[in-house]
Amino acid sequence: MQDFTDKVALITGGASGVGRSLAFALGRRGAKIAVGDVDRKAMAAVEADLAAEGIDALVDFCDVTSVDSLQVLGDRAEAELGGLDLVFANAGIGAGEAGAMWEYSEKDWQWCLEVNVWGVINTIRALMPRLVARGQEAHFVITGSGNGAMVILPDAPIYTASKAAVHAITENLHYQLQAAGSPVKVSALFPGPYVVDTGLFNSGRVRPEALKKESEGNESGINSVDDMKALAEQYGIELKVTHPDEVAAMAVEGLENDAFWLLRTTPETDAKIRARADMILNRDTPQPASLG
Repeated sequence: MQDFTDKVALITGGASGVGRSLAFALGRRGAKIAVGDVDRKAMAAVEADLAAEGIDALVDFCDVTSVDSLQVLGDRAEAELGGLDLVFANAGIGAGEAGAMWEYSEKDWQWCLEVNVWGVINTIRALMPRLVARGQEAHFVITGSGNGAMVILPDAPIYTASKAAVHAITENLHYQLQAAGSPVKVSALFPGPYVVDTGLFNSGRVRPEALKKESEGNESGINSVDDMKALAEQYGIELKVTHPDEVAAMAVEGLENDAFWLLRTTPETDAKIRARADMILNRDTPQPASLG
């Protein structure tokens, strides 16, 4: 997709982080933006900021755990902006788990899988039929993570499991649309190449009442990128960080080339991916790259 002028892009989880950056990156290229989110404070901020730049946009509450909620956002985007050309299934949370997997709260498992996995499934069910029915060039972009899709980092098993499932869904969706000869293209977006400075570590701010626990905050003790930096410093490590704007710029560049992999890696990451592939091919016993 070379020209985004007057294209309509719907972004779930679009009020902050990578979603917000995508809204501005596409809006500045002439696209019309539909932002869906559950964080009302962030929604108010992004709505004001998009308007200040003269970007044609609507911002509405959208809970990706509900197909009905996604249908309402899709209806608004079509009625007020003129159809759908790009959909970003971007909403996601981190459960903040730490310690032994068998001691995790059921609420953490339920919340993370409902948002990260069922959120993607629901977005496909609610919005993909609209793209397919139009029979013209369109993109469906799913935000995943290298943690789960490519390597396994054992410190966050709930999140890792959710993103492993998300990538399996993404590739299968791509294959099915190819087999159907559809002009709708699928892309897998991997934020990075370093830790992305978003609110993922502070996902508790949007945890639904029904799934709240007695204690607030993450069991890991990491509630922000700054917390992660401080922990890394204790071990003499300088944590490199990627800004969400960099991720959005990489994603838009990839979409211009109809790329499936919206991915930027480092030599270290590539080595870990190769090592994992070799481990499987050689039937080696898995050894964690990091633990605890």
